Amino acid sequence: MRQFIAPLKAAAVIGIAAAATIARAAGDESDRNAYVVTPLVSNLSGAAAHRDPVLQNAWGIAFSPAGSPFWVNDNVTGCSTLYTGDGTKLGLQVSIPLPGNVVAPGSCQPVDPNNPPNPTPAAPTGIVWNPSAAFLVPGTKIAAVFIFATEDGTLSAWAGGLNPSNNAVLAVDNSASPTAAAGAVYKGLVFGLSAKGGFLYATNFRAGRIDVFGPPGADGQFTPVTTGGGFVDADLPAGYAPFGIANIDGDLFVTYARQNDAKHDDVAGPGHGFVDVFDTDGHLLRRFASRGSLNSPWGVTRASFAFGRFSGRILIGNFGNGRIGAFNNDGTFAGELEDADGNPLAIDGLWTLTLGGGRGSSSDSLYYAAGPNDEVNGSFGTIAPAPGE
Repeated sequence: MRQFIAPLKAAAVIGIAAAATIARAAGDESDRNAYVVTPLVSNLSGAAAHRDPVLQNAWGIAFSPAGSPFWVNDNVTGCSTLYTGDGTKLGLQVSIPLPGNVVAPGSCQPVDPNNPPNPTPAAPTGIVWNPSAAFLVPGTKIAAVFIFATEDGTLSAWAGGLNPSNNAVLAVDNSASPTAAAGAVYKGLVFGLSAKGGFLYATNFRAGRIDVFGPPGADGQFTPVTTGGGFVDADLPAGYAPFGIANIDGDLFVTYARQNDAKHDDVAGPGHGFVDVFDTDGHLLRRFASRGSLNSPWGVTRASFAFGRFSGRILIGNFGNGRIGAFNNDGTFAGELEDADGNPLAIDGLWTLTLGGGRGSSSDSLYYAAGPNDEVNGSFGTIAPAPGE
């Protein structure tokens, strides 16, 4: 989350360039790459089918394969809000704690960027559903159902049956590790399986590394783990750090963005980005993409096989310019998603890209979360081939 520098803007400039596009005739060859963005939820009136004032800088998305609601992390409001596949908001919203396991009084409430609360709420980023019986919610014998990373350098856990039911519990606090001025900044989080078991992988943007946690024994706690490979890429230029992370077919795709001077946020720009593929023990398998169309890449997923021209391709979303590139399995660039007019599709402040599977959705649908207008506002929605594609 960047420092607030801009007031709330009108819905007309939410920055989703492809919203409400109309496809050309299906037989037009120039239109074979057309996609449509449909915002489902926004904090701005008139910008989506549903309004939720709490949805500010929507970032991570997760759900259980059993069809739970979509859990969407709200980076500005320190919250995780729940929606069905059409954007209908459910009653539960979960506050994410600050370091020290303290929930800010303003958590899960709209934040005025011109008059933010003190203290500001936690800043959740990535979120995962926990498929294992490990990673217990601290102070309980209950396995976490959802786990949250934050830019505050923490991991927190939530499960049903907690009291209070709408608060996550602090599980890892690296906000002052190694020092308060150089504490962890977690931008992304993923779960992965190795021969040694299930682990959590968090992108520590400030430290320029992947922090790994796993339960080595029966205690089920969030224990720091050293991997065999260490997630090292000796050819990565200085000043780039792990930004986003995704598990695709059992391999870990790690995106890299250029650090600013404080090593807290990215420096966007054309060609500012790399993507590597590692195994779950941290061994580099290959460089997947370098510079080119990348611009602070964060979201990575594989498209469904019903996604028009780019069916089955690896999709990489750029936070820096909101564009989405499609790549073949060998990392060769296949093109960018475009709107019906042939312009690059762009979603301002784009973070997560994920296939559907949450309640009331199709697994062929592509969902996104974004923080438009300098991460002040929020958008949760879908991307689909234009009619006739």
